[in-house]
Amino acid sequence: MNDDVIITAYVVIDDMMKHLGHQSHVLAQVSDAEVLTVAVAAAQFFHNNHEAALGIVTRAGYLSGRLSVSRCNRRRHQLADWLPLILEALGTLFARGEAFILNSMPLPICKRVRARHCRKVRGRDYCGCGAAKKEKFFGWRLHLVCTPQGVPVSFTMLPGGYHDLTPVHQLTAALPAGAKVFGDKGYHSANDEASILKDVGVRLIPIRKKHMTPHEWADEFDLRRYRKTIETVNSQLERMGIEQLYARSNAGFDIKVHASLLALAWPVFRDAV
Repeated sequence: MNDDVIITAYVVIDDMMKHLGHQSHVLAQVSDAEVLTVAVAAAQFFHNNHEAALGIVTRAGYLSGRLSVSRCNRRRHQLADWLPLILEALGTLFARGEAFILNSMPLPICKRVRARHCRKVRGRDYCGCGAAKKEKFFGWRLHLVCTPQGVPVSFTMLPGGYHDLTPVHQLTAALPAGAKVFGDKGYHSANDEASILKDVGVRLIPIRKKHMTPHEWADEFDLRRYRKTIETVNSQLERMGIEQLYARSNAGFDIKVHASLLALAWPVFRDAV
C-alpha cells in the first residue's frame, strides 16, 4: 500500500464531506470518511476486495477504531451517494484543460452464456461486445472522459449493447469551450462531431479508419501522443478488477465502479497539491 495515496484520499474525502455539512454519528468510532477511504483502498490495492482491504487497513493503523466487515458494508451502502458526488467535484476541478481522452470499456455482470439466469439486469440491451478483446459480455459499459494524466472528468454507465456515441453529447457538455476530445475509431461520426462543436464548442477527434481522409498533421500528432493514455487508463482499471467485479447487488456494483474511478484520481491529485 502507498501511504500518500491513502492519506490523500482520506483528507480530500473528509474535507469535502465536512464542507458540505456532513457529520459522522457521535458514537461512531470510525468516521464516514474513513469508511469511504477503505473502499478506495480496496479498489487501488486489493482488486476491489473490501473485506481484505478492511483487515489490512485496520492492522496497519489507518483507522481510528475497530469496525466489523458487516457493519462496514452497511455504512458503505448508506454513504454510496457520496462517491459520485466527490467524483463530480473532482471532475469540475480538473476540467480546465484543452485536451481530454474519451474511452469506453465493458463492465460485465456475467458471461453472455449465463445472461438468461442473471437477475441484476435483463434484456438484449445489455448484450455487448468488447472490440479490444473480441469477447461478448452481458452487463454495462463504462464511458469515461479523463485528462491526459488519467483523472476522470465525466463518466456514465450505459447498457453494454448501446453504441459508443450514445452518451458523447452528455459527456462533452461538462468540458470547456475550445477543448479537444480524442477517442478511438468507435467515436467516428461526422454529424456528431459537427453538432458537438456547434452546441458546446468542443472538438471531437476520433482515430480515422484507413479508408477515411486523415486529420491535419497536428491532430494526428496529438492522437498518437494521447493513445497511450487510453491504454494506460484501461490497464489501470483492469488491474483494479473492474472487469471482474463481484457484487451481490446493483448498488454494490456501482460502489465498486465509483471507488475504482476515484482510485485513478488520487495519485495525480496528490502530485498536484
